[in-house]
Amino acid sequence: MVQLDAQFTGAQVLRAFHHDEPSLFLGSAFITVGVISSAFCILRRRFDALLVWMALFAVVYGVRLWLQSSLLGITLTTSVFFARLRFAIDFLVPIPAFYFFRVAGFLGREAKILTVGLSAVFLTISAATIVVGPLPVFYEINDILVIGGLGILVVRSLGERAYKDRDFVVVRAGVLTFAAFALWDNTVGRLWQLDKVEMYGFAGLLGCLGYVAARRTLERDVELGEIQNELEMARRIQLSLLPGDFPASADFRVAARYVPMTSVAGDLYDYVVAGDGQAGLLIADVSGHGVPAALIASMVKMAATSQRGNSGHPARLLAGMNAALCGNTQGQYVTAAYVFLNARSGELHYAAAGHPAMLILRDGVVTEVAENGLLLAAAESADYSEKTVALKAGDRLLLYTDGLVEARNAEGALFGEDAVTAVMRETGKLTADEAADRLITAAQQWAKLQDDDLTVLICDYLG
Repeated sequence: MVQLDAQFTGAQVLRAFHHDEPSLFLGSAFITVGVISSAFCILRRRFDALLVWMALFAVVYGVRLWLQSSLLGITLTTSVFFARLRFAIDFLVPIPAFYFFRVAGFLGREAKILTVGLSAVFLTISAATIVVGPLPVFYEINDILVIGGLGILVVRSLGERAYKDRDFVVVRAGVLTFAAFALWDNTVGRLWQLDKVEMYGFAGLLGCLGYVAARRTLERDVELGEIQNELEMARRIQLSLLPGDFPASADFRVAARYVPMTSVAGDLYDYVVAGDGQAGLLIADVSGHGVPAALIASMVKMAATSQRGNSGHPARLLAGMNAALCGNTQGQYVTAAYVFLNARSGELHYAAAGHPAMLILRDGVVTEVAENGLLLAAAESADYSEKTVALKAGDRLLLYTDGLVEARNAEGALFGEDAVTAVMRETGKLTADEAADRLITAAQQWAKLQDDDLTVLICDYLG
């Protein structure tokens, strides 16, 4: 008896295989398309919602064709779970489809709420099918929701936008093709017991969706490439605003380090005066990051240049910069510090606008020089004062932006002023360039991820 059953089953499996060849082939093709689309996203190292949802749609539909083939039905007849899974997967297919159409913009403004709600219903029905088995009411709910969703999609694809958006035209062709094949299966095909052809309609729909996803992905890549080119140009322009090396001087050695967080940044430094026994050093930090901050930084540069006549008077220079910037920074503020060193008089004059205090390393001891006024561009009436400090041969001055002290490690702890002071103290025997590098390296080693611009300006007074 067992031998007869085995012979019967073998013949049945062979017939089932020949009958299922189209669905098994298309199922494999759909899954392959999904895997390739997913791999494409991984290789690009960029999440692309259109490709991801299309990939899931293709994979789930392909797996559905496999699970519902007669071949697997014969070989796994004793598995209750498999029998229920064959029905449950029907309700999972619409989920990635609706998400794809939402991301592509084909479902209207209420698409997010609609998609989330429908997904919850389909997931619930699918889970219930696995638990209690397929019930007619589940398919009634599924048919109503899917037909309703397709109806919305078809109506929108026939609207005014369809004549302006070629993607709508392509998707409409795919949806109408798929709907026509599905309608045939559920009317004429069911009446005359014909082989199902819906999968061929899905192949057409998947081809249309793939075209839209690929075209939009390539279009975004081109746009991204243009943006990156523009950012690179902006980076070169911004770097051109920064001064070159400080001119050779018998009195001063100056070193600067500028490490932006992104392609462009809001930090700025400048040598307002350089030569003849004098040095005027400016450092500034615009609130925010990226292109907006960089644009304001260029304005700060122009404002500082316009105040060269006040280069020997830090308070006046900052007041003039503030007047030039007020009302022109779109609500963004600027911190700044300016120090004027005069080798002839042996003094420095210092003023700041909401900026971290300047540090002086003298005989192995680090001291703070603070004389802060209101942030630049905050109020036209802002007033600034300056502090005068006697210079001593061997003095080392440090100006920096807050990205140095606010660098955070993995636990969220700040690098802090104490650490900056400690590193500054250790640089006594280093050159100005080496000291600047040591400070930047210390902050970068503390915080593995840079979340702010880093700018350091060191000046050694030779006396």
